[in-house]
This record gives sequence, structure tokens and C-alpha cells, in this order.
Amino acid sequence: MSSLTHASPPPAPTHVDRKELDRLVALQRAAFRAEGDPSADVRRHRVDRLLLAVLDAADEIADALAEDYGRRPATLTKATELLVLIEEAAHLRDNLGEWMKPTPVDGPVPAFVQHKPLGVVGVVTAWNFPVGLAVQPALDALAAGNRVIMKFTDVHLRTGEVFARAVAKYLREDEVAVVCGDVETAREFADLHLDKIIFTGSPAVGKLVAAAAGANLVPVTLELGGKNPVVVAPDADLQLAAHRIATTRMLNGGQVCLCPDYVFVPRSRAEEFTAALQAELAGLFPTYADNPAAVPLVNERNFDRVLGLIEDAVEKGARRITPIAEEPSRADRFIPPTLLLDVPAEARIEREEVFGPVLTIHVYDDVAEPISYIADRPSPLAAYWYGEDSDDFHRFLQRTTSGGVTRNDGLLHHSVDAPFGGVGNSGTGAYSGKAGFDEFSHRRPVAAQPGPSGTTDIIVGAPLLDPAVKFGIDQAISGTAADIRARLGL
Repeated sequence: MSSLTHASPPPAPTHVDRKELDRLVALQRAAFRAEGDPSADVRRHRVDRLLLAVLDAADEIADALAEDYGRRPATLTKATELLVLIEEAAHLRDNLGEWMKPTPVDGPVPAFVQHKPLGVVGVVTAWNFPVGLAVQPALDALAAGNRVIMKFTDVHLRTGEVFARAVAKYLREDEVAVVCGDVETAREFADLHLDKIIFTGSPAVGKLVAAAAGANLVPVTLELGGKNPVVVAPDADLQLAAHRIATTRMLNGGQVCLCPDYVFVPRSRAEEFTAALQAELAGLFPTYADNPAAVPLVNERNFDRVLGLIEDAVEKGARRITPIAEEPSRADRFIPPTLLLDVPAEARIEREEVFGPVLTIHVYDDVAEPISYIADRPSPLAAYWYGEDSDDFHRFLQRTTSGGVTRNDGLLHHSVDAPFGGVGNSGTGAYSGKAGFDEFSHRRPVAAQPGPSGTTDIIVGAPLLDPAVKFGIDQAISGTAADIRARLGL
């Protein structure tokens, strides 16, 4: 039985050649320079038009993504790809005028920081939420006064065509342009002489994008993933934790960069927690492959990769629990929700991000154990804690690093008015709201000299030989050193 709903074969990916990509960059750069820094009203108008473009095409986008995935509920697409953009755009419109104002600099001379748009920003979107992850940073970049070229993922070709038409209906290509194209197009896109690139995807591909952009000294913002941990504290509400961990893991079939990958639970409560998690998963999906609320793995390559992680762990001694009595279906790309216990350290799933409906459960005797385990590994995009606002929680905050932290829920830190981004292996830079405005702006200091002497007057030429100048500099150095020694008790 096949549960996928492809009405027709997907279109073949086409190649967009370098000449066309360079043309778009040159077109947008010329328009940017001719316009100068756009006014707040112009920026708001562009933000509104980009948002309206995708809202008007909401049904088409949902239908196209359902076809590209094979099956995906329209409500999920509209909530996660489009609804989240409404609040973002409103926040930008309401505040960008204030953010654009020069920021005064305290000091002995008049000075301020000017917030300048960078120019032409490239956005490389991911396949799991291809519209939302293209539009949100694009809105931030437009609010900061830039032009934008988006490279849409080659995984969802039908959606890319719908999205490109929708954007072109409301924005000129010298304002915002959408490039579809194949994998080679994406490689050439990363090599363009842009003023900034933001890439969302895996750490492995992020390294390639950063290397290509670095060859041209193009700055990059990388929004990557990683193995997101959960610590269930001894004082946690196990039923609440099981419910929210289950729903967070299963969002979009587990294909979310913020999904939890593994859970640490106290040994004394492990059996109770595992049973509660099984019950929650079975309650969410009494059946899976024929359940219209379930989302398949995006393609056969990812199906094989996730199934391979499970099989590797089991072969090396892990215990597999499937709360739903179904077998994986390669034809339909469905793997039923899977729990893995007693996973040995050498299993691949201990190192590789899952990006699927699989969760590993570890036990601990002392909360120091999961804290040490997390701290010793590459920094994830998200970390989760279930339990009270305790000393243990604050020790967790102090001794681990992640892009963000949520306590007693999933994804919540991504929905508040705060920077969203990773650290180390999970990314660099951040966007969303004010953080996005800053990420796509150049903060240029501007200063004026009101006094009779210039900054370099005493350090060029004859003044360098003046004993008074030498004495003043030596006194500043020795006096400061003496103050530091006194503070240190030396």
C-alpha cells in the first residue's frame, strides 16, 4: 500500500548558469547604489509585499509542499511556514524606524554609530521548512535596507516554482529575486560576490558554503543543527516531559533542526519515563503510515540514512522500542516513531544528527553526568531542561553551551523576541527581529573632532621625541599596571 500522494512526477531540476546569477547580483547592486539607504517607509513597503506574496499563495504553497513531500498536512505548512512570518513582519514594521536611528557613543568627542545596509544579501534555504526559512531572514534583510536573492532548495521543485511566481508578482527582481536550480546552481550561488550569505542546513554543507564564501571574503551567517539534548531532572513532571518531548520530536516527522535527539533521565525514573513516552507517541499516532497527520521522510536518501542509524545502533547492542506496531516502509518513506535504549558509544547515532522520528534515551545517577556529556560534545542548536528553576538548572546553564535553551517545553526560545542562532558546530550569527536587523546591517562609527589637536598630533614627528610626551605615556602604562597588581594582591 502506498500512502504518498504524488499526482505527477516532479519536474527535473534545471541549472541556472553563473552568467544569470551574476546578472542578478549586478542588477540588485546597481539598484541599491542608485537608491542609497532606503527610507523606513520603503523598507516597510518591501516587507509588506514579501509577506503578502506568500500569504496570497498560501494554498498553492501548501499543496505544492504536500506533493513534494509526498504528504504533508496543509495546516502544518501554513502554521510553520507562513503564520510565524506574520508576527516577525509586524515586529519589524513597528520597530525598524527606531532601529535605523544613529546610536550615540559616549566619550570625549561627538560620535555616533550609523546603521548601514550591507547591499545584496543571499539567502540559501533548507528543505524542511523551505518557505519560512527563506522568507524570515529575507524580511530581516529588507528591514535593514538590503536587496535579497534567495536560492530555493532543489529538493522541493514544485514548491520552488510556486514560490518564485508568488514573489515575482509583488516584488521586482532588483528588490527580491528567487533562484531555483539544481545542486550545482547552489554551489555557484555560494561563490557569488554578495555582501552577505545566510545559509540554513547541515553542518557538513555549511562548511562548504563558508569555504566558498570565504574565498571572496563574503561574510556568512550559518544556521545549522546538531544533536539537541534533553535533561529530565529528578524534580521534573514526567508526564508533562513525556508529552512535550514526544510532540517536539515528532514535529514535521522529526525533520526540524530544533528537535531533541537524545534524552537523559534519572535511572530511578527511566522505566516510568519510557512507558510514558511510549504512551504519548502511540496517542499522537495510533497508526503511522496511513495517518494523514504523519509526515514522511523527505526522500529515499534520508529514509535510508535514518533507518541506517537505527539498524547500526541495534547491531551494536541497542534496544529498540516502537510504540506503534508497524514496520518501516521504504516505498512510502515512513519510519514509525522509534526509541533506542542502551545505545553504545560507538553507535553512529551517538554522533550524527538524526533528523527523523527517532529518540535515544540515556540514564544517569547524578545530574553532573549529563552536564558533562553535553559539555564534552559539539554545541547543539538547542538544549532542553525539564524540571524546576533549581541550582541544578543553573549549573546546566553555566557549564553547557548551545544556541538556545528552553525549560519545560520545546522550541519556545525560538518563538520569543530574542536572537535565534547557533554556536560553534550549530552555526554562527543570529537573526529574527532586532538581531536580524543588526545581522544584515553594518554598524559604522562616525566621529567629529571639536578640539584644536588631532588624534595623531603627538605620535608623529618631533612630538615623539618630547620628554613630556614620553613621560606621560610611561606613567599611564606603569600606573595602570600598578592598579592591576593591587587588585590581584600581587
